[in-house]
Amino acid sequence: MPDLLIELFSEEIPARMQAKAADDLRRLVTDGLVEAGLTYRGATAHATPRRLALAVEGLTDRSPTTVEERRGPKVGAPDKAVEGFLRGAGITRDQLETASDKKGEHYVARITREGREAPAIVAEVLEAAVRGFPWPKSMRWGDGTLRWVRPLRRILCILSNEEGATVVPLDIDGIEAGDVTEGHRFMAPGPIRVSGFDDYAAKLRRAHVILDAEERMEIIGQEARNRAFAAGLELVEDEGLLREVAGLVEWPVVLMGRIEERFLALPPEVLRTSMKEHQKFFSVRDGEGRIVRFITVANRETADDGATILAGNGRVLAARLADALFFWENDLAVAKAGMGAWLEKLRSVTFHAKLGSQAERIERIAALAREIAPAVGADPAQAERAARLAKADLSSEMVYEFPELQGLMGRRYAEAAGEAPEVAAAAQEHYQPLGPSDDVPTSPVSVAVALADKIDTLAGFWAIDEKPTGSKDPYALRRAALGVIRLVLENGLAFPLWGPMRTAFTAHGVRPPNPDDPDDYSGMAEPIELEGFLRGFLHDRLKVHLKNENIRHDVIDAVLTGERTDDLADLVGRARALNDVLATEDGGNLVQGYKRAKNILTQAEAQDGVEYSYGGEPKLAETDEERALFAALDAAGPRIDAALGSEDYPAAMAELARLRAPIDAFFEAVQVNSDNAVVRRNRLNMLSTIVRTCERIAALDRLA
Repeated sequence: MPDLLIELFSEEIPARMQAKAADDLRRLVTDGLVEAGLTYRGATAHATPRRLALAVEGLTDRSPTTVEERRGPKVGAPDKAVEGFLRGAGITRDQLETASDKKGEHYVARITREGREAPAIVAEVLEAAVRGFPWPKSMRWGDGTLRWVRPLRRILCILSNEEGATVVPLDIDGIEAGDVTEGHRFMAPGPIRVSGFDDYAAKLRRAHVILDAEERMEIIGQEARNRAFAAGLELVEDEGLLREVAGLVEWPVVLMGRIEERFLALPPEVLRTSMKEHQKFFSVRDGEGRIVRFITVANRETADDGATILAGNGRVLAARLADALFFWENDLAVAKAGMGAWLEKLRSVTFHAKLGSQAERIERIAALAREIAPAVGADPAQAERAARLAKADLSSEMVYEFPELQGLMGRRYAEAAGEAPEVAAAAQEHYQPLGPSDDVPTSPVSVAVALADKIDTLAGFWAIDEKPTGSKDPYALRRAALGVIRLVLENGLAFPLWGPMRTAFTAHGVRPPNPDDPDDYSGMAEPIELEGFLRGFLHDRLKVHLKNENIRHDVIDAVLTGERTDDLADLVGRARALNDVLATEDGGNLVQGYKRAKNILTQAEAQDGVEYSYGGEPKLAETDEERALFAALDAAGPRIDAALGSEDYPAAMAELARLRAPIDAFFEAVQVNSDNAVVRRNRLNMLSTIVRTCERIAALDRLA
């Protein structure tokens, strides 16, 4: 069984595309081989800046001969039907056979497909893969029709076994396959003939090409750490940058240079961002956290050990940092003057065509933050001040140059302006959390501004009917909703959302429905159901968030009833307690008892046309089991009241679970629908007590 080696050698492939391209090559080729009837033992793909490589081990040398039996029309069918069947099967009339089944006699075509040799199949599959390769962007060059991410220069395609290697006959737009590759562009540019993957990888290494991207990453990371450590410094780890730089070099050479003293006054974040975005440099810090050195990765060794490369990089870096220093100094002057000029600029910056300017948005957020502040333990005046300044840095020169520094620079500028630490921190922290793994702010002022920002966003886009649809969420509203959820839950806030949401909708010119009358839409610009928004959107996001806690979706549905469904902390407390008790035998049986009681009660109320909701009378009980259940309900009531009053939902659920035994005993011994009308009514009223007691925690009938 031969091994297959493919290399597609081109001009430099963008680093961000390499990993996916290697996976795509493996998928396209192996899927094509299998579809054509070949099998293989394993396949690995690699990418460097100038090549995609695929090694397929244990490939069968020929596809099997197959016979397909295809059912045709009935014997005696019109000639046109038969002729169409013959054309589709690729046979002649004299090759038709007949067969019979319970539907009668019909024609059968037996189509034999002869097996093919592996080289022919490989050539066909590889050409299809190359011509249909899913590059995000591709180009044509010269006079050919072939498209590739960059001009394709060579195709290496060989099948090898113990007897040697054979080139697969293949020509794509004048590029003929061979057994030749090339080494490093500068250090070993000549052609290299190979006979298999092991030979290929070894010769490339000798030609200063490390084929494996993970190995290049390991070399760069380890050498960078070693150089920083040797200088008594520390490398600032950056996994994303490391992966990107490994895609820029075939032979990584790590060099460390100095940053000019005049630039050390820049905030470390500015230095790091400028070096990373413009130069792909790693940052090195001292014991005080200052960025004092940079690490660059060259693609070649030089006679002067990289001195010339470092000198050139240093000059380019100095020019970039000079710009950053200029921005920083200009911005500091504006910040120390109170940032009024920046806030004025935001009046002419559109947030959204239908939602006004950034300045108008800031006014809404400031008012909302002031309203939210008492509920989260923040000073209202500080929360309002923080909200007014939180987005001022959007007008700064530094953030215009480096948008990813928004918020962080706002904090720096607020500190320079002499604002309170809580106000300055909110400028950075109010954007958080940006994702499921991002930290949640805990400072009350930051929490107030963050909630106000996200609630204004949600209400605003709902008001203009720009809700997420399917997988599309251009305004990151799902992220905003998840941010609200995490801010509330992770800070343990008893924070009903209805009031702030109503304020936010009103600020956008839309009066939400009266919470006491969901059908009241009079005076509204549009009939927006805020209750539906809370339950439909926020609660869906809540289900996603709680999935990591292994809380069942039907448990969330069960607690989304009754009052306080906009108090997320309360809702989640009930969900966690219910989820835990359902994992016990008592909990599961309690649910069954509740559902039985609910069903009997519902049927009786429908039949009698009355509501049984007054509670039963113990003196009318006829059996010991009936009296025991009355006693259990009477004893559990005050304890459940106390637990619910203190929001101790585990204790409340424990009390409910204790009712399991008397409820079970009651249903085993007592017939609810007694012939005695008084006894029947009393028992139905007792069932209503069971149902109402359970539903104070959740609607248990919603559980699967």
